[in-house]
Amino acid sequence: MARLLVEDVHVRLGANDILKGITADFRDGEVVALLGRSGSGKSTLLRSIAGLETPSRGRIQIGDRTVFDAAAKMNLPPEQRDLGLVFQSYALWPHKTVFENVAYGLKLRKKPREVIEQSVREVLEGVGLQGYGERLPSQLSGGQQQRVALARALVYSPPLVLLDEPLSNLDAKLREEARIWIRGLIKRLGLTALFVTHDQVEAMAIADRIMLLDGGRMVQDGTPEQLYTQPQSLFAANFMGVNNTLQGRVVEHREGEARLEIDGLSLWGQQRNGANGAEAATGVIRVEEIGLASGPGENRLPAHLASSIYVGGRWEHQFQLAGHLLRATTRQALTPGAYTLAIPKEHLWIF
Repeated sequence: MARLLVEDVHVRLGANDILKGITADFRDGEVVALLGRSGSGKSTLLRSIAGLETPSRGRIQIGDRTVFDAAAKMNLPPEQRDLGLVFQSYALWPHKTVFENVAYGLKLRKKPREVIEQSVREVLEGVGLQGYGERLPSQLSGGQQQRVALARALVYSPPLVLLDEPLSNLDAKLREEARIWIRGLIKRLGLTALFVTHDQVEAMAIADRIMLLDGGRMVQDGTPEQLYTQPQSLFAANFMGVNNTLQGRVVEHREGEARLEIDGLSLWGQQRNGANGAEAATGVIRVEEIGLASGPGENRLPAHLASSIYVGGRWEHQFQLAGHLLRATTRQALTPGAYTLAIPKEHLWIF
């Protein structure tokens, strides 16, 4: 295990600033997801930690070792950082057996044969591939190949494991299963791990903490529950979950709440950044937070059911009201007609 410190890391490629001053403390034994859309800088940050990209500024420390310091002109090569790396492409040698693929890092380190055999056997058991040592990668499923890549990264007990979208090549069912066993394995071994993904569900399932990146900067850092229920910006609110967004103006304030006026509709919600009086503002509410009400009242709106689809275990509906479309979910099917939607003010964030 190892603590990872990243201080004011900047990466510039050509004329483009990819990372614009990332500072983070990754605690010993913690699984952290680097989450963001394509081009946010998450893979560049991971590659900088691995030594595969050279920052123009900043400092990186793993455990008690400084592996990069731009000011001191210090930059340890990847092979001296002693990290476990798992990438989107598993990069298994097709002509080598599972055993040979996993043992490669130990052979490079000139470990004794007995140590190699024992270590490979133990790590294959750990990822559920005991008895697969003599098979070639072509004889394995995608999920099994992914386990071999992880075993190869873990076999020499690295202080830190870096995983760059390792589940993206798996189908949906295998991805769900892999989330569970990968987190279980990492926690059982007490590893410190960084997991890059653009999939918010994957990040919430695997990580103790999520760092949300956008445009080379950190937008929010917190537990999965904090990012989902307490977004600190409009970007964070929109990125997480499935949402309805409403454009309007804030016309009134009261004790941390704001009233958003939208084309004649009026809704109270939680005032967030940028929700100032008489200024354009955006309301965000998760689709699962909208309910059905029996009659009028505060934050209750008349609507007409436009369409419904069944998505397994629940129905997703699209309601039409005053020129706007709102999505909501129910456990039961709804018949076409008029309804009253309840918009809980504690779940409507106004930015």
